[in-house]
Amino acid sequence: MSKQKRERNVLAFTGATALAVIAVNFAITAFKRRHKKKGSLDASIYLQGSIVRVNLSAAEILKLADKIVSKSKEVHDAVASVPLDKVTFMNVISPLAELEAQQFPLVQSCVFPKLVCTSDDVCKSSAEAERKIDAHMLSCSNREDVYRVVKAVAATGEWVSPEAKRYIQSLVRDFERSGLNLTISKREEVQRLRDQIDELSLQYVRNLNDDKTFLLFSEADLLGLPPEFLKSLDKAENGIFKVTLKSHHVAAVLELCKCAFEPLKVGRTRRLVAVAYGKRCGGINLSVLESLVELRHKFARLLGYSNYADYALDLRMAKSSSKHFLEALFGYAIIIQQDLVFEFLEEISASLTDLASRELLMLKDLKRKEEGELPFGIEDLLYYVRRVEELQFDLDFGAVKQYFPVNLVLSGIFKVFQDLFGLRFEEVLDAVVWHSDVRVFSVFDLSSNDLLGYFYLDIYKREGKYAHTCVVALQNGALSSTGARQIPVALLISQIQKDIVGHPSLLRFSEVVNFFHEFGHVVQQICNRASFARFSGLRVDPDFVEIPAQLLENWCYESFSLKLISGFHQDITTPIKDEICKSLKRRRYAFSALKLKQEILYCIFDQIIHSADNVDIVELFKHLHPKVMLGLPMLEGTNPASCFPRSAIGFESACYSRIWSEVFAADIFACKFRDGLLNQRVGMQFRNNVLAPGGSKEPIEILSDFLGREPSIQAFVDSRAECSL
Repeated sequence: MSKQKRERNVLAFTGATALAVIAVNFAITAFKRRHKKKGSLDASIYLQGSIVRVNLSAAEILKLADKIVSKSKEVHDAVASVPLDKVTFMNVISPLAELEAQQFPLVQSCVFPKLVCTSDDVCKSSAEAERKIDAHMLSCSNREDVYRVVKAVAATGEWVSPEAKRYIQSLVRDFERSGLNLTISKREEVQRLRDQIDELSLQYVRNLNDDKTFLLFSEADLLGLPPEFLKSLDKAENGIFKVTLKSHHVAAVLELCKCAFEPLKVGRTRRLVAVAYGKRCGGINLSVLESLVELRHKFARLLGYSNYADYALDLRMAKSSSKHFLEALFGYAIIIQQDLVFEFLEEISASLTDLASRELLMLKDLKRKEEGELPFGIEDLLYYVRRVEELQFDLDFGAVKQYFPVNLVLSGIFKVFQDLFGLRFEEVLDAVVWHSDVRVFSVFDLSSNDLLGYFYLDIYKREGKYAHTCVVALQNGALSSTGARQIPVALLISQIQKDIVGHPSLLRFSEVVNFFHEFGHVVQQICNRASFARFSGLRVDPDFVEIPAQLLENWCYESFSLKLISGFHQDITTPIKDEICKSLKRRRYAFSALKLKQEILYCIFDQIIHSADNVDIVELFKHLHPKVMLGLPMLEGTNPASCFPRSAIGFESACYSRIWSEVFAADIFACKFRDGLLNQRVGMQFRNNVLAPGGSKEPIEILSDFLGREPSIQAFVDSRAECSL
């Protein structure tokens, strides 16, 4: 591409007028891409430094998967053949590291098509390739011959660098978490337990998904719910409405359903739905969860851990010590491991108690005015939070949406991220893509003009495409043994409605926040400079991975940055109004203390059952609920443990992690960015000292070095208090 052509596509402007220009250019470029002459794809270019393959056919995906498995087996066999007295970093560790770096983008080339492709054959081949590669990776993790030579290298103490030492230790740890340091009989037991745990976890979720329970209500019982919601409901033969226990039905009823006019039916619908929702799969899933917890403890102890929480936290920032003691946790005496997570959750909960109490009193007062002297229950929470927000905030989200045309939002986000982190985005107009809506951008360092990486944008709605907004790492950065750097590549997927004539594509405010969050992950992927692919981009400590993205959500609530990413769709030079900005910021943390208390309740429950033996799960929840929720009792007859999938699969003993990362993100924002939203000096410090190391250093060390002190919860607590009603 010529220098003149590159300069025409550079997105690095300043000022409100320039932002309008950039948005128009953004839209025009997108239009040109969608209207290229037929056959112009022949002139398309592949991305320099990227080995990600796009537009693979179903047959090509399966063929590539076979090549991946074959090459991996070849390298593992070669490494395993090294005599134990001849092992070195270069003949054992380096080949494994290079294999990981080179194969990750090829694996992703096989896997990501099922997220974006509309061809059934391609999606099926992508899923089949993923299963084949996963099965091979599992077999590699159980190769005792490879484990022996890696362990032999670790024993030599031959560290090329601190990062190399960390890499070797991670290899050894992963092998040993698969049980390769155990006897064969114990190893077989580990695998048997793992299989049982996987099956029970899936069974718990299947039971919830298969639940067909519904409740019958008249139109009068559903007072307050919008007509479009009522139209979406199935009806029984007598014409009354069927409300299922799927989350979108339950949330609508609990948030919108008003009290009925009859005195005896005040709040009845909300309560009936809340009780039924809390009873789902009560008997069967309670038994499944009890068995799951018991098996997890056995599994962890076979691997040398005290309990399952100890095993789960070993890979996270919130690592445990080995000391045990009798803990009176919210008055519930159990023998547990001294755990940083318990300390963290208790401190957050205690710090929010006064604010949460004031919030609850406000809700109780409003219910008393609207429904009389009836007790306030947990089923009233969503409805009265919404009622207070209606009364306190003059926010019409339909009107707010008019200020967020998608092209303007994207160009504004681009400007913020470029200015803050010293980057330059440049569109690659002729890159090979899988759909005409997909756009590709190069990312350069603004100062040196070095190419840092690429990202794909696939944001418009298509049938059969993955339904949520997310970022997928397609290629991780890494250094080869020759010193050449492999550059990172990211993909941002969303499902935004495209512009149609007379109807510009407008984003809901929640979608704007999601875009800021996910662009945080894009920059996290691109700006990483770790030497090993294993530590690159999004492959960091799971307690750390969300911190950069959650940090960057703050820009959506500050007037200065909101005006940069907004403009009335009929005149984009007219930014969002100051009073709207202020209301959005105040509403962000409205009743946040009470909501967090509820989340903390589930986190503590999850942590206790995975830290202690023989816990009565039903009694534990009954005990914790009023202690954490300021006296609000659990709904009679319900058992939240039977319908809490996060503790069954995916986040077991890690439910705390979202709050954990949000606390650290709040600390970073208050300490470093609140008084300089586009301060490039601080932004570059964050890029170089937090994003660049990735997983190559301990996260707590990275954050402490950046902040100049240990992280604190105070900014998190203060931010909630500042926005209290």
